[in-house]
Amino acid sequence: MSNTEPVRATIVGCGGMARHHIRQMLQQQDTTRIDVVCEPSPEAYAATAEIYEMAGLEPPPNEPDLGRLLDVYGAALDAAFIITPHVYHHDQTVACLEAGIDVLLEKPMVMNAGEARSLIETRDRTGKLLVVAFPGSMSPQIRKAVEMLRSDELGKLLSVSATVWQGWGPGTAGKWRQDPAISGGGFLFDTGAHMLNTVSDLVGEDFCEVAAWMDNYGRPVDTLSAAMGRLGSGVMVTLHGCGETIPSCASGVWVFCTDAILYTDIWGGWLKIQRRGRKRFRTVKVPASLGVWEQFLAVRAGEIPNPCPPEVGLRMAGLWDAIKASAAQNGVPVRCTG
Repeated sequence: MSNTEPVRATIVGCGGMARHHIRQMLQQQDTTRIDVVCEPSPEAYAATAEIYEMAGLEPPPNEPDLGRLLDVYGAALDAAFIITPHVYHHDQTVACLEAGIDVLLEKPMVMNAGEARSLIETRDRTGKLLVVAFPGSMSPQIRKAVEMLRSDELGKLLSVSATVWQGWGPGTAGKWRQDPAISGGGFLFDTGAHMLNTVSDLVGEDFCEVAAWMDNYGRPVDTLSAAMGRLGSGVMVTLHGCGETIPSCASGVWVFCTDAILYTDIWGGWLKIQRRGRKRFRTVKVPASLGVWEQFLAVRAGEIPNPCPPEVGLRMAGLWDAIKASAAQNGVPVRCTG
């Protein structure tokens, strides 16, 4: 890609996570040029401008209104990286796709399965690219795990067990992540969304039935959760999230097959395997991760297939809808609609 012109991008949302991505993107100036950002908060834009100033660079202009940004800059933009609170993802993505701009969309993709189907329709109608920025699906470790599972070299898939924990409740108190109207959920739909997505990606099929329980632990949104589900093939899955533990953030995903066990985390940070006849797990060696923006550029250039299309987001959204519906009935099993 070094022989091509840099991708002309806009960043929609300049909060803490966006600034993390911007720091990485500024190390890729041969392939990326951030022409404009969209941030309604003067404080967040000032923090973004400071990153540029510390790097000796001129900050991009800020247009707080996305509609006006697309009217003024849209024809000159190639891509948008949307990194905003969850409730805004659907409408902002539709606007960018319809403006002829490819989109890298921060997780979780949307609030529910209906919005997921809408994004797929918009993607198909506009012919533009939509990639969901789940580091798990975009990691070489998870892609290798999916390849191994689909090739049947591990035997039959039997069950999956996944857990994630973090001191999330105290750490996000008073912030938008605990406002259900904006976030769409609590710990399980925020940090836990990585778990829901990675498991959905690994199994590669829809859940058909789910039973779930959630506890808000005195907060406006859930921070403790447990769910179990069954796939159409009969594979069984357990999902557990604890957002009220000590200051920490970690996870584990175990995939049990007839001939091997895979072990990874919800972000695809590693991949280990224990094969039949072996006493220990060993690390599966894969290429280093490119990071979500670099992977997005590789997809745009046709160098790799889309590792996290909206169809994966739809599978996860259907699972989330079923979890909410079951938890609202104190664990009554519900059918997934997808």
